[in-house]
Amino acid sequence: MAKEKEQTGQMQRSLKTRHLSMIALGGSIGTGLFIASGSAITSAGPGGALIAYTVMGIMVYFLMTSLAEMATYIPLTGSFAAYASKFVSPALGFALGWNYWLNCAITVPVEATTVGLVMNFWFPHIPSWVFSAITFALIFLINYLSVKSYGETEFWLALVKVITVIVFLIVGVLVILGIMGGRGPVDLQNFTYKKAPFVHGISGIVNVFLVAGFSFQGTEMIGIAAGESENPEKSVPEAIKSTFWRILLFYICTIFVIACILPYTDKNLLSSNVTDVVTSPFTLVFNRAGLAAAASVMNTVILVAVLSSANSWMYASTRMLFSQAREGFAWRMFGYVNKRGIPIYSLVGTTVIGLLIWFTQFIGPQAYNYLIGASGLSGFIAWLGIAISHYRFRRAFIKQGHDVSELKYHATLFPFGPIFALILCVVVILCQNLDAFVKLDWQSIAVTYMTIPIFIILYLYYKLRYGSHLIPLDQVDLSRKTKGESYEASDQ
Repeated sequence: MAKEKEQTGQMQRSLKTRHLSMIALGGSIGTGLFIASGSAITSAGPGGALIAYTVMGIMVYFLMTSLAEMATYIPLTGSFAAYASKFVSPALGFALGWNYWLNCAITVPVEATTVGLVMNFWFPHIPSWVFSAITFALIFLINYLSVKSYGETEFWLALVKVITVIVFLIVGVLVILGIMGGRGPVDLQNFTYKKAPFVHGISGIVNVFLVAGFSFQGTEMIGIAAGESENPEKSVPEAIKSTFWRILLFYICTIFVIACILPYTDKNLLSSNVTDVVTSPFTLVFNRAGLAAAASVMNTVILVAVLSSANSWMYASTRMLFSQAREGFAWRMFGYVNKRGIPIYSLVGTTVIGLLIWFTQFIGPQAYNYLIGASGLSGFIAWLGIAISHYRFRRAFIKQGHDVSELKYHATLFPFGPIFALILCVVVILCQNLDAFVKLDWQSIAVTYMTIPIFIILYLYYKLRYGSHLIPLDQVDLSRKTKGESYEASDQ
């Protein structure tokens, strides 16, 4: 079997359910929870923040069950872009794939830069770029060795984050009960303090939708990894089900604990940068409990979170470029797989582009900021693609005479799930920076919404050049054979 894999150049299905669960968790539990969660309470109040995260969490759950239904039927590497090509139109798959790859390729150097800033907490006299360069080398090596090395690394990095959240929740409850902190029990007065529980009304909740959406991004990586799962029909649904409840529980409980202990008017909650670890809500609560070296401990956890994120985005970008090549949307060489099951040229190509983007901050900071802006809404556009693809998949499945009972996994509340997700994603995208329109700040508008014209240009390019059209439901390809599996691999 191993020899056959080497000859046919196939991806190796070696990711277990525990790997998939932690890949999804690792993509969504990061600096958004450890640092920026406090700003959500300031923007919408404790009640508004809880509502926003709950609604966004439910939307993500619908999206992930949609992805799971398709991934258990046809497990593909780089799945959601490939599904768009099969179930909607090749132009949509082309645009989604390149849009998401661009997002990943930009996020990797951003996270590498962040590692340098985090390390300066302990080593302020060493240039941050040194640590960033080491990060690039480390995550390249992890992804170069094997998919299992990526899965194991992500499992343990994500486990550190999960343990941190659990410890935080336990300590927070003890502070609320007055067992720790030495100030007596804490009641729910912060939920009725001044304008609480809802601050800035509906607009405040909508603003937190944006924060929550960015926090939850990364959960779709479970679909990208489905093609390398040992048993996708079993492991993908299990991972998505367990991950959703963990994420929602962690975020909701964390915000509740923070809101009980810190009022929404606390200026420290406005912090949203990794350099503000001293004023992270987690650090503040640990300090309140009397735990020494809280800032140093949280900085370690944030370092783990950023490394995990960089590792995951490197994996995702490599697999998406590989998928684009296998779909015929990128150079054939990027679809090559070596004997260890690694799309090596996709990995090298993505790393080179990531390094070039990283270098722009030294020679053109303004260009670097625009590049970051170019990836801002990519995750939400990917979610839109998942919702549309699943809606079309299920309708085509029925149209062609199949019965839903044939599917190994059924998405929750179809068709409500994908339609609800589609509508909410559109709202979030359009409301991303309404203040800029009010003030007619064109530069801010350009940076914020740059992803949209890039996506439209990609879509129109393919549509106009190749005459791509919406695939009729009765002509949608529902075969379970994957595309372009004839690439041969040789020893590396």
